[in-house]
Amino acid sequence: MSGAAARQQSHRGGAPGTAVARPAHRDPNVLRWLTAYTASVTGDVVYFLALSWAATRIAGPSYVGLVVACGAVPRAVLMLAGGVVADRFGPRRIAVASDTTRCLVIGAVAATILLTSPGIGLLIAAAIVFGVVDALFMPAVGALPPRITTTGQLARLQGLRGLSIRLSNAVGPALAGVVLAAGDAPAAFGTASALFAISLVLLLAVRTTPAPAATRVPAWRGLGEGLRYLRGHRVLAPLVVVVGLSEMCFSGPVALGLVLLADERGWGAAGMGWIASAFSVGGAAAALLVAARSRIPRAGLVATGALLATAAGTAGIGFAPSLPLAVLLGGSMGLTSGVTSTLTSALVQTEADPGHLGRIIAVTTLGTLGLAPILFPAVGLTVAAWGPAVFFTGCAAICLVAAAVGLAARALRRAELHPAGTTG
Repeated sequence: MSGAAARQQSHRGGAPGTAVARPAHRDPNVLRWLTAYTASVTGDVVYFLALSWAATRIAGPSYVGLVVACGAVPRAVLMLAGGVVADRFGPRRIAVASDTTRCLVIGAVAATILLTSPGIGLLIAAAIVFGVVDALFMPAVGALPPRITTTGQLARLQGLRGLSIRLSNAVGPALAGVVLAAGDAPAAFGTASALFAISLVLLLAVRTTPAPAATRVPAWRGLGEGLRYLRGHRVLAPLVVVVGLSEMCFSGPVALGLVLLADERGWGAAGMGWIASAFSVGGAAAALLVAARSRIPRAGLVATGALLATAAGTAGIGFAPSLPLAVLLGGSMGLTSGVTSTLTSALVQTEADPGHLGRIIAVTTLGTLGLAPILFPAVGLTVAAWGPAVFFTGCAAICLVAAAVGLAARALRRAELHPAGTTG
C-alpha cells in the first residue's frame, strides 16, 4: 500500500481505493485547524507590532532592531531541530504545547508591563522565548494537514491556508493599531495572548491520525535521517530547492523593493500601497483558485510554468514607466507566485512521508523565512548602487533558476496532486 493510500484509508476508515473525501471547506476538522491557524498567525502579527511598539516606548527606536533580532535568530537556528521534535513526538502535541507556552508567556509580559515599569531586558527575554517556541510551532503546525484530511484535499487545504494568511496579514495590523490606541502595549500583548488561547482551544479539538511507530527515531539522529530521506527522494529533493528559491525574494525582500521602487519613481506612499495591495489581491485570488478546484492535473508542471510567468512580471515591474502598469504587474506577480507557493506546498504535503514531514517543513521554512533577515540589507545596497530595476531583475533571475530546476527534474514535472476520492 502506498503512503498516500495508507493515509487515505487511515483517515476515513475505508478500504484502499474506496474512501470518499469530504471537501476541505466542508470538513469541520479541517475548519477547526484552519481557524486555529488563522488565530495563531493573527496573534503573531499583533505580538510583533506590540513588541516593536513597546521597545520604542521603553528604550527608543534604536533598540527595535535588536529586540526583533533576538527573536529571529533563535527561530532560524533552531528551526531544523523543531522539525525533528515535531516528527519525534507528533506535530499536534508540539503545536498544542507551543501555543500554550506562547499564550502564557505573552500574557505574563502584558501583566508585567501593566503592573510595573520593566526595562528592555523583559522584551529581549520574551523575544528569545517566542523565537524558540516559533521554531517548534512552525514545523509542527505545517505537518498537520496530511493527518487531518485526505491526500486529494491537500491542494484545497493549502489554498484555504493561503487565504488565511492573507486575512491575518490584513486584520492583524488593524487590530493591533486599535488595541494599542486603546490600551497601549499591555492591551496589545493581552490580545495576542488571547488569540493564542483561541488557537490552543481549537487545536485541542482537532482529530489527527497517529504517526507510524517506525518513525519515532531517537532525537539525536532524527535530523540526519530526515536530510538523507530528503536527499534521496526523487520529487522532494528538487521540490525543496524550487520552494527555497521561489520564496527567497517573496518572503519579504520584494515588499521592501516595492517601497524603494515607489520612492524612486515618485509614486509616494499611496502608490506603494496600491502596488502592495494588488500583489496581495493577486495572492488571495491564487489561493482561492486552488481552493476551488477539485483537481489540478500536472501540478508540478503548472507550478513551474507559473514561476516562468512570475519571472516575467518581476522583471517587468522594475522597468514599469507608470503607476497603473506597476499595479497591474504587481497583481500578476501575486497571482502567479501564489499559484506556485500553494501548489508546491501541497506537493510537499502529498509526497512526504508523514513521519518525516515535520523535518521537511522545517527545511523549507528555514529556506524562506530564515534567509529574509540576511537578504534585507542586500535589497537596500542593491537599490542604492544600481536602482530597483536591477534588484527586480535579480529576483526574476532567481525565479528562472527555480523554474529550471523544476523543469530539469522529470519526477517533479510529472508530480500530481491526487484528485479527491482516489488513493494515488
